[in-house]
Amino acid sequence: MRHTVTTASLGLFTALVLSPIPAAGQTAPTAHEAHRLHTDVGAYIAALDDPARDAWQKPHEVIEALGLKEGERIADIGAGSGYFALRFARHVGAGRVYAVDVSQDMVTHVQAQAKAAALGNVQAILARPDDPLLPEASIDRVFFCDVWHHVENQDAYLDKLTKALRPGGELVMIDFQKRELPVGPPVSMKIARGDLVAQLERHGFRLAREHTFLPYHYFLVFTRP
Repeated sequence: MRHTVTTASLGLFTALVLSPIPAAGQTAPTAHEAHRLHTDVGAYIAALDDPARDAWQKPHEVIEALGLKEGERIADIGAGSGYFALRFARHVGAGRVYAVDVSQDMVTHVQAQAKAAALGNVQAILARPDDPLLPEASIDRVFFCDVWHHVENQDAYLDKLTKALRPGGELVMIDFQKRELPVGPPVSMKIARGDLVAQLERHGFRLAREHTFLPYHYFLVFTRP
């Protein structure tokens, strides 16, 4: 909740997220090492798309739980390499997936991957740290995975998301449980589930559904009555 979304900060966060917590006697990756991973675009993308991530991120199960509909419009905020966004595109048909990121490298990569896969329903957006640049009243579902705590002015960001959502739209938050885990960032960087629910309720959102099959994350779906 306390860091501006920047290319460097998201790179560091991703390196920490995808690196297991070291066993006793081992040394955790330093910030310099994590930043070096991000500056090597190929290594950064490889880390995001590492097949080993599927075991705990469970993308197939997440998509089934979302129940994506033909024709819907979904925005993946902090889309990175397109790990989720490209999967979403195969489920919304004539709809649209907005792959939103603050990194030009990631936007370029997603555009290339979508073109190679003939996914014409993906629109990559190079956003600002304080604005996803989504069209007003255009989105059926906004999706966050391990990104929210990097948004500095969350209240203002929520106002922009509210304007972008269509009536009856959903806001999906997947983030690491605030406890020691074998993957993910330090506990101090995590957002407690209860704190997130309370924050969104203050902005008029209501927790509509919760899924508990992810081993290291909470998976919350909010609506705005």
